[in-house]
Amino acid sequence: MAAGRRVLSLGVSIAAMIGGSSAALAQDDGTADPRGDAAEVVITAARTILPPNALPLTIDIIDKAALDQQIAISGSVTDAVAALTPSFSPTRGKLSGAGETLRGRSPLYAINGIPQTTPLRDGSRDGFTIDGFFIDRVEVIYGSNALQGIGGTGGIVNQVTVGPPTTEGLSGRTLVQGTVANGLEADSPGGKVAGLVQYKAGIFDATLGASYERRGVFYDAQGRRIGINLTQGETQDSHATDFFARLGAQVRDSGRFDLIVNRYELNGEGRFVALAGNRRTGVPTSAVRGTPPGKPAANKAEAVSLSYTDHDVAGGNLVAQLFLNRTYDTFGGELTPIATFQDPAIAPVGTLLDQSENRSRKLGLRASYERAVPGFEALVATIGFDALEDRSEQRLIATNRVWVPPADFRSLAPFVQANLKLFDGVVRLAGGARWENVKVRIADYHTLVSTTYDGSNPATFGGVSVRGGEPGFDRIMTNGGVIVEPLTGIRAYASYAEGFTMADIGRITRAVDTPGTDLGNFRAIDPVISNNREIGVEVKRGPLDASTTYFWSTSNNGQVLLALGNGIFQVQRQRVEIQGLEVNLGLRTPVRGLRVSTGYAHLIGKYDSDTRNPDGIVDTDLDGTNISPDRMNLAADYAAGPLTARVQTQMYLSRSFHGKANPDPRNNFGGYTVTDAYLRYQTSFGGLSLSAQNIFDRFYIDYNSDTRLPNDNLAFFAGRGRTFTLGWDARW
Repeated sequence: MAAGRRVLSLGVSIAAMIGGSSAALAQDDGTADPRGDAAEVVITAARTILPPNALPLTIDIIDKAALDQQIAISGSVTDAVAALTPSFSPTRGKLSGAGETLRGRSPLYAINGIPQTTPLRDGSRDGFTIDGFFIDRVEVIYGSNALQGIGGTGGIVNQVTVGPPTTEGLSGRTLVQGTVANGLEADSPGGKVAGLVQYKAGIFDATLGASYERRGVFYDAQGRRIGINLTQGETQDSHATDFFARLGAQVRDSGRFDLIVNRYELNGEGRFVALAGNRRTGVPTSAVRGTPPGKPAANKAEAVSLSYTDHDVAGGNLVAQLFLNRTYDTFGGELTPIATFQDPAIAPVGTLLDQSENRSRKLGLRASYERAVPGFEALVATIGFDALEDRSEQRLIATNRVWVPPADFRSLAPFVQANLKLFDGVVRLAGGARWENVKVRIADYHTLVSTTYDGSNPATFGGVSVRGGEPGFDRIMTNGGVIVEPLTGIRAYASYAEGFTMADIGRITRAVDTPGTDLGNFRAIDPVISNNREIGVEVKRGPLDASTTYFWSTSNNGQVLLALGNGIFQVQRQRVEIQGLEVNLGLRTPVRGLRVSTGYAHLIGKYDSDTRNPDGIVDTDLDGTNISPDRMNLAADYAAGPLTARVQTQMYLSRSFHGKANPDPRNNFGGYTVTDAYLRYQTSFGGLSLSAQNIFDRFYIDYNSDTRLPNDNLAFFAGRGRTFTLGWDARW
């Protein structure tokens, strides 16, 4: 695929599963390839080989060149997606992605379709499970949908790994880069080295790769160290390793086996502790040298998958995949005035240090078969079946206590989808259904005994016996859409899709405080069923590439995170309504190689704040923990000969929160603007690149910190100041 990012507004999230339908709608929010239209690719996240103009989905494709460009600027795949997607919230710059949303809801992160998200106990580490060096492209599908099963209430972020070698013999790729803060502080430098070797001999091929990255300390625009979040974890002051392997065999002209293995691990260095800021005076949380208690926060992900693909099985396309995925999310330990893990039966109050670890193991099967109906080639049908088992728990690693009881999730989901082309493609219709059959098994357990204290007045709570159960549901998730293309390059579309996820069962079950609670009848752990309705218009003719999309999404029993005022968030199940407008415009200028573009997203989200007697009427704005600010992206891309350049600006607009629940006005958001730049020159010995994040060295408080926990001076983080990255990469 050509460098840059091809943004395809493909209709609307019609969702529920493999397949899809309707004509493609091209759009550009500031990331399009300045050298012309990108080549058409198969959207694997949509689980079909139909071309993009046959899919009624809003999709962004971030190709390899654009992805590498953004990672050089900001450092991670998650940062790249957030920078290029106006409906995606600003990232926190931390290991935890809690509060990062797409269209106001949590996205499902996947690698080659393998879910990375752990919805049963959402540790929010799913954005850091593979190094971007091994990612070929990222496919972002907008809106609630069940294409990949559980978790896609906000959309899907699917990371497609590097493909097999295409030429006989040995080939490879190498990357070396270094990063430093603007002030050249001694603890700010970081670096990365990565390599990939590929070999092809006849029907067999192999790809092996490894990467190592060490991140230094981050600094804000005032030359101050950015604060350390010891509990949730950091990407700064850390080191990460990744080992990747892909073994393939072309067993027939149309079919091949692929075995893919990846192991990613990120560990904090543990050299700094937090220094409280002052929200009243605007001084952000910082960090000073010190030894934090316990083991530094860490993240480990291991995945293996075996797939078989064949595009000519009885005239159709067969895709089958088996996978195993394990994640370990280790949270840091802290002795704080509110010490959740204090248990006087184990140690005197105020002396016990413990920390938790989320553990999740997934075993899954995904299979689909797609072909045109014999004798009626305008109709393409897809049938498939998905099975998933997920076991998650949260355990205290120092004392081996169970904080969140083990929960076993099982999903069996057959589906069908149809795509019909009418009047020679002037009209396309699509629709389908996916039957989700879900069970969650939780054994009897005892909640954690813990103590809060202020130094002189300890208070013990917990220790409640809870009866386990097997809550579940089965439901048919439907979708449908239509696209009308009266003239080539001019399209209008409308669609509807449903998606689902489980509520954060871990956060809910660990907080049960009523003796004798029976989880079999505990409505708080019912699934979140959301839907996405969408209409849009797109024009792509000559140098112009423009689109407008309006969507609205509702969930009668949604999930809202509300701060309790002590640094802990509680899940509340309420009706949630979100609506939004996305506008994108791209223009190839008369200047050879120059393209300018812009993208705008406007989001409104509300929930029913009547927790005791909900009336189904949304009356309060979703806060910054649950929805992103409005945003405008501006970009200019230039590519001619050996030179590639990009300047991009992200304008996060101010937002105030109102409603019946009287949101704290201290959480209102003032907005900020950040501009980045990238320059690359291709030589005979590889490409040399220089990027600068926040080139104007603008000081700002990040959105997540500014819109929650107004009394917490240890979670008042500034954004990164001007940061430079110099890199060299080569293919051989």
